[in-house]
Amino acid sequence: MRILVVEDEAPLADAIARGLRREGMAVDVAYDGESGHEKSTVTRYDVVVLDRDLPGMSGDELCKEILSSGALTRVMMLTASGSIEDRVSGLSLGADDYLAKPFAFPELVARVRALARRATPATPPVLAAQDVELDPARRTVSRGGQPIELTRKEFGVLEVLLAAKGSVVSSEELLERVWDENADPFTTTVRVTVMTLRKKLGEPGIIDTVVGSGYRVPSASNGSAED
Repeated sequence: MRILVVEDEAPLADAIARGLRREGMAVDVAYDGESGHEKSTVTRYDVVVLDRDLPGMSGDELCKEILSSGALTRVMMLTASGSIEDRVSGLSLGADDYLAKPFAFPELVARVRALARRATPATPPVLAAQDVELDPARRTVSRGGQPIELTRKEFGVLEVLLAAKGSVVSSEELLERVWDENADPFTTTVRVTVMTLRKKLGEPGIIDTVVGSGYRVPSASNGSAED
């Protein structure tokens, strides 16, 4: 999932980003409302973690802009004020969730995951194809009942491909959904990650290359594409 953290306290913003990345999420950071607005207009985010008290363009204004764009992006507001009145006013602006500072990081992660599920079409709690199973909540992958250790990026690629339910996913979309803004779009990082993922999943292979289009994990109703 792709997350944007908009927070003007740089140490806090960076700490949130590091923690969410450890949870396997692709995270971009903006330290003011204008930068957050610019990033949100060019990238499709699942969730924006948004400080309400931003200099320049406020969190309230940015929330309204995101909502008016018609995107499926979910907004979770962070604020130092956790009064009932502030919560009500924040939610009345259209925010999907509201978390007061200071907060417990595990709660932030749980809320971000819950919002991300609402930002995309509903998927089963466990994704599966053939004898491969991926549990997004537990961050586990197995084949034939045997656990497989994957890196965060390998896990993210497999999750996106399984969630596509047989549809082709382009390298560009994988780069956008699994990596963050620091990824070089002209590198072979996606191809290399798919290659190592295939090796770890073993035979028979379940990831097909659709020449000129991208990759897919065929559903039961789809035939296998040529590599």
